[in-house]
Amino acid sequence: MNCSIIIRAYNEAGHLPRLLEGIAHQTVKEVEVILVDSGSTDATASIAESFGAHVVKIPADEFTFGRSLNLGIQTAKHDIVVIASAHVYPVYPDWLECLLHPFENTKNALVYGKQRGTPNSQFSEIQIFKQWFPEADVDHQPSPFCNNANAAIRRSLWHEHPYDETLTGLEDVAWAKWAQSQGWEVSYAAKAEVSHVHNETPRGVLNRYLREAMAFKHIFPESHFNVYDLLRLGVTNVLSDFRHAAHGRVLLRNLVSIIMFRIMQFWGTYQGYRLSGPITAHLRQTFYYPYNTDPIADSSERVVKPISYK
Repeated sequence: MNCSIIIRAYNEAGHLPRLLEGIAHQTVKEVEVILVDSGSTDATASIAESFGAHVVKIPADEFTFGRSLNLGIQTAKHDIVVIASAHVYPVYPDWLECLLHPFENTKNALVYGKQRGTPNSQFSEIQIFKQWFPEADVDHQPSPFCNNANAAIRRSLWHEHPYDETLTGLEDVAWAKWAQSQGWEVSYAAKAEVSHVHNETPRGVLNRYLREAMAFKHIFPESHFNVYDLLRLGVTNVLSDFRHAAHGRVLLRNLVSIIMFRIMQFWGTYQGYRLSGPITAHLRQTFYYPYNTDPIADSSERVVKPISYK
């Protein structure tokens, strides 16, 4: 199955080469790569071109997540469009193959894949990835949860409903909500795995959750997040992270970062709801509640060897 890959980037010269190298190692070879560059001042665009990618430029002051995707998809040639963050990279050479396979079900509008952290990821971020992206596939997912750092959609449906260019984030969830409302399905492919590099400062974590909460409130106006939610979810997630870190014997070196990350996460969420102006039970569980199962090893061993990066 052929596909077009849309990569949104701004000053990603440090991360982009690994993603492009990983794409070159994929078992799916008929791939068109499009980089949407929003005013980078480093070598991002030239690196993309050196790998044969087509570069689409958007002025930084015109950037929104939805607008950059719409520009990239407008340029794409293939009906299946893969969307990848510039700071992810595939773990296995069958990443694309696993992400595209669920489209054999003609009712699937969107498929998203697994994300995992790196050795330098914050402990709480790793816990969130485990919470959001389980080890087993999910077909006919009941909620519109998804993530455009590692996802794919049908371009034919995008023509009917482009991404919302006004949202401050979660344009992926808004699009999936529309698709499900039209009778289409959303699925999760656990073996379509990428590593996601997030080297955010506490301020960066705060800003990310603030803008996503603003978008969430816009998409789901019936949702709420009050002081009680802030305190309850903050405390329960910190305690959950402490328990998992202690189990892995890494609590002492992650103690401060866990507390800081969760404070920024839920304070940003609280402020975002206040700025945006109530959430289904399934989505509330997905986005906010801690990863509360005991840590276990992944029993689904891969026979495919991971990519050996330069």
